[in-house]
Amino acid sequence: MRWQGRRKSQNVEDRRRLPVGKKSFSIGALILAAIMAFVAKDPGIFLGSLTQQVGQASTSVPQISDSDNNEAAEFSRVILANLEDTWNAIFAQAKLPYNNPVLVLYSGQVRSACGFSTAASGPFYCPADQKIYLDLSFLAELQRMGAPGDFAFAYVIAHEYGHHISNLIGTLPKVNKARRHLSEIEGNKLSVLLELQADCFAGVWANYANKKYRMLEPGDIQEGLQAAASVGDDVIIGNRPDKFTHGSSRQRMQWLQAGMQSGNVGVCDTFAHAGMRF
Repeated sequence: MRWQGRRKSQNVEDRRRLPVGKKSFSIGALILAAIMAFVAKDPGIFLGSLTQQVGQASTSVPQISDSDNNEAAEFSRVILANLEDTWNAIFAQAKLPYNNPVLVLYSGQVRSACGFSTAASGPFYCPADQKIYLDLSFLAELQRMGAPGDFAFAYVIAHEYGHHISNLIGTLPKVNKARRHLSEIEGNKLSVLLELQADCFAGVWANYANKKYRMLEPGDIQEGLQAAASVGDDVIIGNRPDKFTHGSSRQRMQWLQAGMQSGNVGVCDTFAHAGMRF
């Protein structure tokens, strides 16, 4: 990607060297987890996560060097800035109110308004504080999963940003509310549609990044598609559709590509495509 020398977002909290008070937080975390499990039937209902299943499958977190970590932080700021420019323009054109999310960079573990998380859970979006949480060691995780490249990492950030868009347009809170009254299997179906919508929104951004901002280079799109394929539920947990919460590799590539090819937010209504209204 052609990202060097571009604007860097200021909407970033760098907590990589800040300690997390585990003792003072542990009781609150247990209470929050109990409330979330009781009200929502699934603690993850509050989060939009690209790879929540990855964290369940792997407890070890790959590490990257300090130099790679710092470069990844700079890259993340540039991608976030471009996402801000893109979505500000889209919402302005639609005459809709808009506010930017905040990107939180952390190392190992983090406290959010949605609870306590570790790097093993993967990147996530917390609608309660409208922040994206990212441990930069996930870059090494992507490489381990066969999805290397800067655009693959950009896709991760764009996907989480997509959850912010779903939150702003009201889809995310409606899905969370609906899931409280559904079985796990039916609730998972809604989660899949929400994740695929975030993939499609990531594709819309990629279209702008390519055509308007000239950020993409040959091979970048393939990197993004490979990243989407590598985090498909069928790759991570096998062929168990009733347990899918993020969508299959084919679905994730399909919706990312739909956004990329059209650059049109209107094509990202995954719920209407499934015969639902949200």
